[in-house]
Amino acid sequence: MTLHRDPLTAAAISRRAWLDSVGRGLFPTALAGLLAESSVAAPVTLDPLAARAPHFPATADRVIFLYSTGGVSHVDTFDFKPQLIADHGKSITASRWLNKPGAFERFLIKPRWGFKRYGRSGTPVSDLFPALGGVIDDLCILNAMHCDSDGHDKGTLAAHTGSAQFARPSHGAWVSYGLGTENENLPSFVVVAPAAPYAGAQTWGSDFLPGCHQGTHVLPGAEPLPNLKSLAPQPAIQRLELDLLARINAAHLHKREGDGALAARLRSFQTAFGMQREAPEVFDFSGETDDTLRLYGLERGATQGFGWQCLVARRLAERGVRFIELIDVGSSNNWDSHGNMADHEKLARAIDQPIAGLLTDLKRRGMLERTLVVWTSEFGRTPFHQTADHPGREHHNLVFSSWMAGGGIRGGIVHGKSDEHGILPVEGAVHTHDLHATMLAALGLDHERLTFRHAGRDYRLTDVAGRVVRDVLG
Repeated sequence: MTLHRDPLTAAAISRRAWLDSVGRGLFPTALAGLLAESSVAAPVTLDPLAARAPHFPATADRVIFLYSTGGVSHVDTFDFKPQLIADHGKSITASRWLNKPGAFERFLIKPRWGFKRYGRSGTPVSDLFPALGGVIDDLCILNAMHCDSDGHDKGTLAAHTGSAQFARPSHGAWVSYGLGTENENLPSFVVVAPAAPYAGAQTWGSDFLPGCHQGTHVLPGAEPLPNLKSLAPQPAIQRLELDLLARINAAHLHKREGDGALAARLRSFQTAFGMQREAPEVFDFSGETDDTLRLYGLERGATQGFGWQCLVARRLAERGVRFIELIDVGSSNNWDSHGNMADHEKLARAIDQPIAGLLTDLKRRGMLERTLVVWTSEFGRTPFHQTADHPGREHHNLVFSSWMAGGGIRGGIVHGKSDEHGILPVEGAVHTHDLHATMLAALGLDHERLTFRHAGRDYRLTDVAGRVVRDVLG
């Protein structure tokens, strides 16, 4: 990824050692954005992360974005296809195979798991997700999703940034830029992930947006954020050092009025210091009840697993963090089930109860109404293969499944439909750009108005496309 540097960056780098000694314990992640500033200044504000009003009344205040890496099979999870079961083993002519167009004779492969109907809505859900079936009336299933690429790197990048070809700001960075933060002591955008997905840290980067909007990576484990503890011998000494630094920085900024990149850089220091006080409490579950821990499938004292990630998400959400992303697995041992679809079973088991628990917990605390929860993967998997008895499935970006819940989304409905075998959308198709536009709309942001001037043009999350899927909004 190309780093865009402003004229002040070189000076900032030369002072790094001094700033490090003064900052004492300010963790690296919050300051990583200092080296990724755009040469185009952001709109001038005293605080680039100050909370801002949306374009129009919002139905959601925050987003929890759940990402399952590798390509989850739609026909094995949320897109029930009785005809696929009936036609198992029959040959068809596929128009695409292994990222190549053409005419390919392939054999239909039925789902490995059964489906049951759940809730008042009677929505069919695979036996892979029985716990999610129990909360299905809160979900809006999108069964006609599609995207531009069936490559992991490009598909992951597009799902997060709207661009399959080039590094662009992540959706979380755009939301932070558009709305700011409700808690100055925590980042506005946090990513909780045991490993990076395909495309790496670009998935939560800010690219040309001010660096204070990039995601802060929380790594599940005993020390989720390193170096939070101050190295100063006494709190009073650190306070004196930081007050001195603040005065110097304020004077420096005053001489450069209107430098949004510098203001963003200084804001990162403030956030880092605030996190020393507030972040440790976020990861302390000692006050959570046994009932709550069971809801997430967590044992007391656990510091890893998707249940831990989901509970951290709820605790971040209730503390005003604007955008929280949870990634279940990285670029290895994920949902990319080329060889054997049985891999989906253990991966689904790891996230099913935690996600259902998160939705239940948010709802009983009165938070789901204002929290938009989104789940997706980069694409789906083929309902067919080269041989009739093949146990795996290949990449399929022409149609796949995602879902949304809370934050003004209509629950208990299925939007969009694929054909009888789950190969192509036939009704209510939703592109990745449309998903992003709808997410922003729930937050009160017009995706066509949320722009940033860079390299001579106005950029936005949805590029030059995207439409709000009004049918899914309550």
